[in-house]
Amino acid sequence: MTESSQMRTEPQRLRALEHANAVRLARAELKRRIADGDLSAAQVILECPDAVRRWTLSELLMSQRRWGSTRCRKFLERNSVSEIKVIGSLTDRQRHMLAEQLSGCPSLAAEAEATPVSTRELVWV
Repeated sequence: MTESSQMRTEPQRLRALEHANAVRLARAELKRRIADGDLSAAQVILECPDAVRRWTLSELLMSQRRWGSTRCRKFLERNSVSEIKVIGSLTDRQRHMLAEQLSGCPSLAAEAEATPVSTRELVWV
């Protein structure tokens, strides 16, 4: 490689490192705020800031107090969502469903009970 080509890629590499550090710091701050109770996981799912678009659901859920891998896995299995699903790739329906259940809104539970089982299974497939 010539010296001039190294000079051109160096600023790009530094910008990428700065961006990665900014994302890590933002995620760490969000994890702290979620653990402290200042911010809910439901809010993060609904708002989906840029820093968490590539964050997996399991990472987000386990940042809450008293949420371990088992509770996280069972919650996501119950909602037919993969643990490795990235927050930014959630559909609006999935986003609202998970947020409602995390915040304890009864509207989703009442809707699920009113819907016949066969129709519910078609929606999840």
